[in-house]
Amino acid sequence: MRASACTLFLLSLLWDSVRAENTISSLQMAAVSWKGELPCIKWDCECTFKNQRGCCCAATELQEAEDQIFHRVMDLSTRIFQLGDSILEVIGGVRVAFTASMSRRETCFGPFTRNSPIPYDVITLNHGSGYNPTLGTFTAPRSGLYSFAFSVYSKVGGEGEKMYYKVQLMRNGEVVASAWEDNREDSEDSSTQTVLLSVEQGGQVYVELRSGRQLCGNVEGLNTFSGSLVYPALP
Repeated sequence: MRASACTLFLLSLLWDSVRAENTISSLQMAAVSWKGELPCIKWDCECTFKNQRGCCCAATELQEAEDQIFHRVMDLSTRIFQLGDSILEVIGGVRVAFTASMSRRETCFGPFTRNSPIPYDVITLNHGSGYNPTLGTFTAPRSGLYSFAFSVYSKVGGEGEKMYYKVQLMRNGEVVASAWEDNREDSEDSSTQTVLLSVEQGGQVYVELRSGRQLCGNVEGLNTFSGSLVYPALP
């Protein structure tokens, strides 16, 4: 009796499965053979019934999204190139930069009876040819914002000698920065200053040693003067 009940129950499940499969097949055949307009809007109904295991219903929307992303990337790339062209147009392709240092000296530089420009005669960089090693002066080839830096080094000869120097950065004859030392405790000393300056075309920038002071014990590369154009002034 129990075996018969189980058999009937299994037959019932099998019949329901067959009916469900027939219903799905019928719906699939009806959709595929449909000649009218499919009520799927952007969804691919034919794809749904023919490719159930790898459904591509959203293929159209994915393609549209891909096209939109591609166009946005291309637009961004174009804008970046345009920005680069604009920057080059503003800069004008001008490169202005220099670095120079004092050559090695056996004697002190100074003291002098008046302020004297420091001759940084060893040039390692001079783009734009703005720096003149004979005069120790930089002349701006065009107006703009410049960055300048100078390093000072001095060493006294013996114990108890006075460390006494004052070096100042000048723009068109006016002091814009300085470094100094005045004591008997240190046998050697160094200092560095960096400034941003607005300089007109033809303006001159240089480093000078104040009168009555001196720089001693110079080793090549320790007393330096450098500058570069950060950006030019707009016309």
